[in-house]
Amino acid sequence: MEPFGPAFEGDEQARAALDALLESLQQRHKGSVLAVLFYGSCLRSGDLFDGLVDLYVIVSGYRQAHTHFLSAFANRVLAPNVYYLQRAVGEGSVRCKYAVLSIGDLERGVSRKWFESYIWGRFSQPVALAFSADDTTRDRVRSCLRRAVITLLDRTLPCAPPNGTISGVGARTRTELRDRTARRGQPTTLDPGRIRRRFFQQATEAVAVQLRWSFEVDGRNYRAAPPDRVRQHARLAWALRRASGKLLSVLRLFKALFTFEGGFDYIAWKLERHSGKVITIPPKVRKYPLLFVWGFMWRLYRDGVLR
Repeated sequence: MEPFGPAFEGDEQARAALDALLESLQQRHKGSVLAVLFYGSCLRSGDLFDGLVDLYVIVSGYRQAHTHFLSAFANRVLAPNVYYLQRAVGEGSVRCKYAVLSIGDLERGVSRKWFESYIWGRFSQPVALAFSADDTTRDRVRSCLRRAVITLLDRTLPCAPPNGTISGVGARTRTELRDRTARRGQPTTLDPGRIRRRFFQQATEAVAVQLRWSFEVDGRNYRAAPPDRVRQHARLAWALRRASGKLLSVLRLFKALFTFEGGFDYIAWKLERHSGKVITIPPKVRKYPLLFVWGFMWRLYRDGVLR
């Protein structure tokens, strides 16, 4: 099976929940939605009512997708914008966190020329295609998902041993704020690490011949031979990428205060998962964010929450 963007196949309840979200997304961003990508824990479990559904909404352009100029400007300057959506489905509710990204930024962000790992790193993981406007768009998006894995391998293999396991190469790189807490009580069959490793092995086998140097895959093992100068440049690039990636993640979190309904609560939840520490938002920060959020962010950095 093609590992890059298969169509989402859920049960009747999951499909109804996803259809409800897609309908609302089309209404919010009329005429601009080209594709919707589904990823994250709800995709792995198949239960869309447990937690937040993670979606990427791929649009034709930011000005078409947003009714306000400032929202479109913020999306263009520091993509993506993140929003919250909730829909009643049957007797329950499905909740969604979705990011808006233009098709042009998607194609640029997965290319080998793009330095930051935010986009090509994000899409080098299991992703299902929840919606595509037409066959051309579907093929265009799947091509982007394939290129994301090629770029990830191009960036990570020079820093990896000449011989090793695919799962080692596919491990997450620490360029963003990540969850340091493990899920407890999750069934073994839904183990996130296992699902990612299986996906990454299939994806790597599919793109191995498209890399710029000798790369061979034998089951779960690989052999790679990047030139020495490429290895040296890659180590320096990752040092810079980790520093800039974490800074950009903080800026995106700050931007979410103004685009995400309940933005402070979302950020507190995100940082608690990242740090394992309880985050309390002071009332004055909620009331006057532009005045007091800077000192609040500095205290979080000083306490090790944002590192």
